[in-house]
Amino acid sequence: MASLMENLVDVLDRECTMYEKLLGLSSQKTSVIIEGNLEALAKITDEEQCVIGNIQSLEKKREEAMKDIANVLNKDVNSLKLTDLIEVLEKRPVDQKNLAVQRDRLVGVAGDVRRVNGQNQELLRSSLEMVQFEMNIIQASKRAPETANYSRALGTTGECLGYTSGGFDAKQ
Repeated sequence: MASLMENLVDVLDRECTMYEKLLGLSSQKTSVIIEGNLEALAKITDEEQCVIGNIQSLEKKREEAMKDIANVLNKDVNSLKLTDLIEVLEKRPVDQKNLAVQRDRLVGVAGDVRRVNGQNQELLRSSLEMVQFEMNIIQASKRAPETANYSRALGTTGECLGYTSGGFDAKQ
């Protein structure tokens, strides 16, 4: 049982480390989104995908460790949670403390990742709304009424109010 607990604590520790790395990448993403640096955003997103793959692998190992522990304790695998396991380990305070520390660390960092990703989602939504707003302005300027400027042939020049044929300036 001791080696099973050590294995579980080790897997949880590595999973926490991966979530902390993901949190760092998500925090970097926030400033990149604000800057509008699409190249850096794509690079960070690729790195995030690698970290998420590692997290998924560790999650499978954690599930296997929990399954082994549940079999030893003669508990239902599907209903055994880390909090239940912490309570069961009251006679083994060292294992109980190690497991509780890793569980609390994992819960904390996962909550931080969720919060930062929510902020990033809002920033991206705002950026998309701004792009849509600018596109609407550009389209509306093309449909603006013609000016009252007349040519030498006594017809209007066909120029629109507020529209220049210079095209879209992406640096604005």
